[in-house]
Amino acid sequence: MANSDRADTAIAFVYRGTFVHSTQQTALQILKDALLGVDAQGKIAFIREGKELEKLSQTFGFKTSDITQLAQHEFFMPGLVDTHIHASQYSYAGTALDMPLLQWLNAYTFPVESCFKDLEFARKVYTQIVRRTLRNGTTTACYFATIHTEASLLLGQIARPFKDTQVTLRRLFIIYDFGQRALVGKVCMDRNDCVKHYKETLQDSQDETCRFIKELLEKKYPLVKPVVTPRFAPSCTGALLEQLGEIAKNNNLHIQSHISETHEEVKLVKELFPESESYTDVYRKHNLLTDKTVMAHGCHLSDEELALFRETGASLSHCPNSNFSLCSGVLNVRNVLKHKVKLGLGTDVAGGYSASMLDAVRRALDASKVLTIQDPKYKTLSFEEVFRIATLGGSQALSLDDQTGNFEVGKDFDALRINVAAEGGPIDLIQDEEPKILLEKFLNLGDDRNIVEVFVAGRRVVPITE
Repeated sequence: MANSDRADTAIAFVYRGTFVHSTQQTALQILKDALLGVDAQGKIAFIREGKELEKLSQTFGFKTSDITQLAQHEFFMPGLVDTHIHASQYSYAGTALDMPLLQWLNAYTFPVESCFKDLEFARKVYTQIVRRTLRNGTTTACYFATIHTEASLLLGQIARPFKDTQVTLRRLFIIYDFGQRALVGKVCMDRNDCVKHYKETLQDSQDETCRFIKELLEKKYPLVKPVVTPRFAPSCTGALLEQLGEIAKNNNLHIQSHISETHEEVKLVKELFPESESYTDVYRKHNLLTDKTVMAHGCHLSDEELALFRETGASLSHCPNSNFSLCSGVLNVRNVLKHKVKLGLGTDVAGGYSASMLDAVRRALDASKVLTIQDPKYKTLSFEEVFRIATLGGSQALSLDDQTGNFEVGKDFDALRINVAAEGGPIDLIQDEEPKILLEKFLNLGDDRNIVEVFVAGRRVVPITE
């Protein structure tokens, strides 16, 4: 176990019990009877064996009586990282799954997203989605908003760790700012022939993106950052993609978009960008494929395209619920990992009907089994591997693994306190089980009732104080 051996910072709290996490070398590392201390800045100061208590208390100056002992069926795990979620689509999650992607966007998504010019509607939806994802254990989320700058800024405000009272011309209302780590993207799209009122001009998209980035950065939210967000190649002209690539480069920003979700979409991209060798090449030519890029889906990427991802350091977000729900395809995760491409999991609300990353874990396992059914030689993913993708893998996909993703000393304490035997919960324990079995049961059977506490950067954000 690691230890900073630093006594120059105050210890805010210490937990003792079982901790499970992933490392670069190990999909699942179980630390029994461990001591983990978090400093006043919310960072992990030490994680050591319980037998070293006396030495640690002397070194770091905390009282043994201040230690919180986990119960028998409790453990800590890293916070879940949702690498792709459309916050603006949450109002119709769980419905409207009767069409393939391109028709689905025109019939449901674009009409709903156009409503976010109404800030009160935006506040209502964004408050609910941040609250729900935090309760479900999502400590980091990479959000798509809409084309509306003010509503997109509002999403960033709601995610930050404070509570504000604001007065509008109509009424006073409270914006609950929940303390989630978030990348927030104002959607950019200057091409939409089917729902003509939901698009921007090239100049407006460029100007409003710059304004969004400037104003969000000026707020200096410690955990919320802007991400450059071309919706996907079919909704953007080459000129807009080029501008967005320049904006991301000049500001050293993250980039998010979609790629190779369906065969129909891939065909459309080929028609719209005939000069490009592939869908991936479209983004590469416009400087949108960088080591801070995350692309959702990738179900139909060729090996040559995956090689480009590896070469540029770009990552993929695996969104299996959405891929099943819209009949888009099945990502071959083994092939992605074989090409050493960074990979995280995404809920992809509302193409994915659940805002829970636990559902994403389960659907990822299901997708792997579908590939095994089709080809018995295919090696099904283990729950340990998917656990790593949902935590450390997600932080790597978002280039945030220097801050979060596991319990390494010096990283922020983004963590879930899990009680597998929570009263009234969905899991029945017949006998005492080892931590590995408890984790597997939680991933397969658990829900928010098993998540006792959620921490982001050392601050307890669940239970939520209203």
